[in-house]
Amino acid sequence: MAINTDWKLRFFTIWIGQALSLFGSSLAGFGLIWWLTQSTGSATVLAVGTIMTLIPGVLIGPFAGALVDRWDRRLVMMIADSVAALAAATLAILFWSDSIQLWHIYVIMFIRSFAGAFHFPAMQASTSLLVPDEQLTRVAGMNQMLQGASSIVAPPLGALLVSLLPLPGMMAIDVLTALIAVGTMSLVRIPRPERVGELGTILQDVRAGLRYIWDWTGLRAVLILATVLNLLLTPAFSLLPILVTRHFVGGPFQLATMEAAMGVGMIAGGVLLGVWGGFKRRILTTIMGAAGLGIGAFMVGLAPAYLFPLALAGMGIMGAMSSIANGSLFAIVQSIVAPAMQGRVFTVMGSISMSLSPIGLVIAGPLSDSLGVQTWYVLGAITCLLIMVICFITPAIMQLEEGRGKPAERAAEAAISHV
Repeated sequence: MAINTDWKLRFFTIWIGQALSLFGSSLAGFGLIWWLTQSTGSATVLAVGTIMTLIPGVLIGPFAGALVDRWDRRLVMMIADSVAALAAATLAILFWSDSIQLWHIYVIMFIRSFAGAFHFPAMQASTSLLVPDEQLTRVAGMNQMLQGASSIVAPPLGALLVSLLPLPGMMAIDVLTALIAVGTMSLVRIPRPERVGELGTILQDVRAGLRYIWDWTGLRAVLILATVLNLLLTPAFSLLPILVTRHFVGGPFQLATMEAAMGVGMIAGGVLLGVWGGFKRRILTTIMGAAGLGIGAFMVGLAPAYLFPLALAGMGIMGAMSSIANGSLFAIVQSIVAPAMQGRVFTVMGSISMSLSPIGLVIAGPLSDSLGVQTWYVLGAITCLLIMVICFITPAIMQLEEGRGKPAERAAEAAISHV
């Protein structure tokens, strides 16, 4: 599909709105997580909260992707942002009326994640329709840089607002920025992709997305490795507040500093990826990022209580390398997967890659209450370095970009036509 020369105006109109919404959500999220940490002091509570945010993506993600490939992607994103705004407003009212309970927070986390399960594939699949192929890696780098910028600004500001502004006020900021994102989205038309084969039922579309990936040996191998990595690193990131309060005996500003350090790293990695564009073979850039992620995780996991700066440096490296690894991988998928299949492919990959994370969190919560969160960073680091070795010795992964997706397109056509 041809991309108009005015792609920058169209894409960045959406991008700016999403950037503001991300900032508002990060600000409110920091306040909410700190409230949970202070109110309960339990790793298990934080683990359960994270599980509630993972369940929608794991269970309904593939079906959301199939629907995204059928529906108007702009409308999907507008509705998802509106639902997120309504959920934040509900939470604000519950805090304001002093009737908040732990299960309320879990339900709101679930609802927001449910909306996100539709928003993420719609945005990723729309990007390849708005941005020229040769600019996808740079745009992916900018997206990672945006994540990093939000991680730098939101936690320190959140730590300040925790002492100055009631939590309902922080939720109100989230509502406002989400509504701005809806407004900017309404100004831009997103082209509809050409179909690959004939549409079947939703279940057939989901199975087609699964076959699209499973019949592609290299993509399948990458997905398996990502699933194992998320099993170990998701608990590590989710339980960061416990690491700060228990191991480093810190408070909200120490937690904000840790998150900001990762944000600085994400910006640095995003800028590097945006300017450099990565290696000509994007898979090499992804592998390099995974290896660097392991080095950073080792630094955090092995840092003694009196060497907080070492952990900060490790978080910075993890942020930079996650930008490089994720940005490059997203660009690969956007460039080799047929546009009409991208909603399904992104959600199937997201669901499967996170499918074991709830199991990791169920184990990590109680175990971290007794052994410490550092264990998960060390295990994640070892896994990252093993993944680097496996990638280099697996030809299907190293040759993932060859053929520009032609084998997968044939598989998808067969899946949709004959399921």
